[in-house]
Amino acid sequence: MILAPLLTALLLCPAPPTPSAYPDGEALIRAMQERYRGKWYRTLTFVQTTTITQPTARKEIWYEALRFPGMLRIDIAPVDSGSTLLFRADSLYRFQHGALVGSRPLVHPLMVLGFDAYFDPPETTIGKLKGLGFDLSRIREAVWQGRPAYVVGAAAGDSTTAQFWIDRERLLFVRMIQAPPDGSGRIFETQFNRYQPLGKGWISVEVVFNVNGDLATKEEYAEVKADPVLPDDLFEPGRYAKAEWMQ
Repeated sequence: MILAPLLTALLLCPAPPTPSAYPDGEALIRAMQERYRGKWYRTLTFVQTTTITQPTARKEIWYEALRFPGMLRIDIAPVDSGSTLLFRADSLYRFQHGALVGSRPLVHPLMVLGFDAYFDPPETTIGKLKGLGFDLSRIREAVWQGRPAYVVGAAAGDSTTAQFWIDRERLLFVRMIQAPPDGSGRIFETQFNRYQPLGKGWISVEVVFNVNGDLATKEEYAEVKADPVLPDDLFEPGRYAKAEWMQ
């Protein structure tokens, strides 16, 4: 029958990529900002249990405070050690014993996608994501952990090109894949899991970091508080202030 070769060809051809409701990643970023504009909490604190499996297995307690957009402070226990990381204005500052020991420019992709996208003008977010190597012209739909998602930056079946995944219903960041430009061939995957409502926004209380498919670090959040009052000094790199909120 003449239909037989046609049916065989159709069965052998790969399914076309599922189109997205948005024409590109830029439109998706604008939709994310519009969905939660004026609703998301402005400050956040939590206690984080950090389980590290590579290269040496260990567990640490981190105290984190955030002010959006763009400010994140991490105090690593014991808190009287003054071991602190401060992200501000697309830079990273490192403190030891309360003294600044180093700084460098750094756009934190998880801050951009997980939080700042709901505060910054979309053009700011779009510019940062392009600078991080994401191709915002490519967008498709897929399923992640049983939920529909948008994938920006890579075609179906591509597990190495820089890409980020956004939950289709909630417009929340859920996954990112990046390969460092060092030629090592390593693939880094980040997952924002176990989202819970927080205020009029959301919080992922489990963050997973995989390297080449193997678990490298897992972060688990507890004592999560939305909109706590945080002093300005907490995020000032020019002077070290103790994080009184931890007391």
